[in-house]
Amino acid sequence: MRVAILVEDQYQVLEVWYPYLRLREEGIETVLVGTGKKRQYLSKEGYPAEEELSIDKANASDFDGVVIPGGYAPDILRRFEKVNKFVSDLDKNGKLIGAICHAGWVLVSAGVLKGRKATCFSAIKDDIVNAGAEFIDKEVVVDGNLITSRNPYDLPFFCREIIIFLKGKR
Repeated sequence: MRVAILVEDQYQVLEVWYPYLRLREEGIETVLVGTGKKRQYLSKEGYPAEEELSIDKANASDFDGVVIPGGYAPDILRRFEKVNKFVSDLDKNGKLIGAICHAGWVLVSAGVLKGRKATCFSAIKDDIVNAGAEFIDKEVVVDGNLITSRNPYDLPFFCREIIIFLKGKR
């Protein structure tokens, strides 16, 4: 199994590294996929994440899913049409779409929320609702292949559901 974790500047450090390492513990390959603007992206605190693959070279058919972390990075990520298409293509094929915190912005731009249930950081609730999703305020919301969470405190629940989905236990 192979999962992309999207990175850009101003990412939320725990929301990248917790899933990156937790999925690896389960034997799932994780790949840091960046926008290709540069080789290294810095978290809000300045912690580096090295791009392992550019979105320009990422093909949705080569992945079993994507994890989109929060922070301010999603506001940058959503401006790249290839990021939105990557997420949309994975969704169309029923593959994992994991989004936490502000990552809902990417889901909005990728057009994958209409008629779905989702959660997010409270500040972007209106964006999620206006994109056609039903907002549910809980630590993790699973709607088929879409798994969403609100903030770093929800990471244990978020990663648990991602692993369950990827291992086909649901």
